[in-house]
Amino acid sequence: MLYTLPTMAQQQDRSRRARLRAAILAIVAGIAILAIKYYAAVVSGSAALKSDAIESVTNVVAAVFALGAVVFAEKPADREHPYGHGKIEYFSAVFEGGLISLAAVFIAWEAVSTLHGQFVLEIFKIEDLDRGILWSAIGGVSNGLFGLYLIFTGRRHRSRTIEADGHHVLSDFWTTFGAIAGLVLVKLTDIHWLDPLIALVVAILLARTGFKLVKQSSQALLDIEDPEILRKLVRTMNQIRPPEVIALHELRTMRSGRYTHVDIHVVMPGHYPLSSSHDLAESFGGDVVSVSGIEGELHIHTDPCQQAWCKVCAVDECPLRQAPKSTPMLLTLESSTALGEV
Repeated sequence: MLYTLPTMAQQQDRSRRARLRAAILAIVAGIAILAIKYYAAVVSGSAALKSDAIESVTNVVAAVFALGAVVFAEKPADREHPYGHGKIEYFSAVFEGGLISLAAVFIAWEAVSTLHGQFVLEIFKIEDLDRGILWSAIGGVSNGLFGLYLIFTGRRHRSRTIEADGHHVLSDFWTTFGAIAGLVLVKLTDIHWLDPLIALVVAILLARTGFKLVKQSSQALLDIEDPEILRKLVRTMNQIRPPEVIALHELRTMRSGRYTHVDIHVVMPGHYPLSSSHDLAESFGGDVVSVSGIEGELHIHTDPCQQAWCKVCAVDECPLRQAPKSTPMLLTLESSTALGEV
């Protein structure tokens, strides 16, 4: 049987379906896990488990918003959005971080109120703790496994929304684990005020997670460079560049969801005709995108060498050469991103 490699269009279609599937599963799983955690909170009467259930509400809301972001991000570039609609995924991640922080405030308020009741009014009571811990553990383990799935899917298919949702769900696993560990301590010591204290710790951890999500996504919205992508591009160009690509500088990238837009200045032989330089630049740019594995586009501005690069030029039969032919200069991250010709 003859097997053929999938085309780029087929790969992108599979990736799109995988992202949509993950986003829909996040909603379904979020509702199911919320129901489990709500039941655990009701049967136990635990403030810690109640806070864990409140956090799961944000999982469902965030998953619904994430689905909308993933669908919107799939829209192709148009006149009003020439770089596509991918940045909506960062807005989604900021929204999710805000929801986590809001949940942390609610949980902290509930925990402080419960502590007040315990120490002042003496009305706090934990009921069926064993059953609450069991059902909470089931929901927590489900969250952990599903969070890892979302992170893996988001990274594989370059979806910041799904990856952020995965980190959110995985953080929920750790808060559940912490709440359960604390409640076991309550059961062993019979010190009931530890339960709302654990809920307060959960709120602090959630606030930290929400802050990190907002910070990272806000940086992406401000187009902060991604060093990992830059290193990948420089490594690829060192592998495949022809002798005619003498040097390069002003390498810049901009992320729009899973798409990467790259701009670069390339130094080429000064005696080459404009058409030859154009064709070479187009071919080189296409090869860089293909070999590096990024999903996006690369725009090249060509600069004539003006005999300034003769000492590191490997072009044969150059009529303008003023120094012997040499080994091409190895591209570095510093020289490739430098402003102006270096």
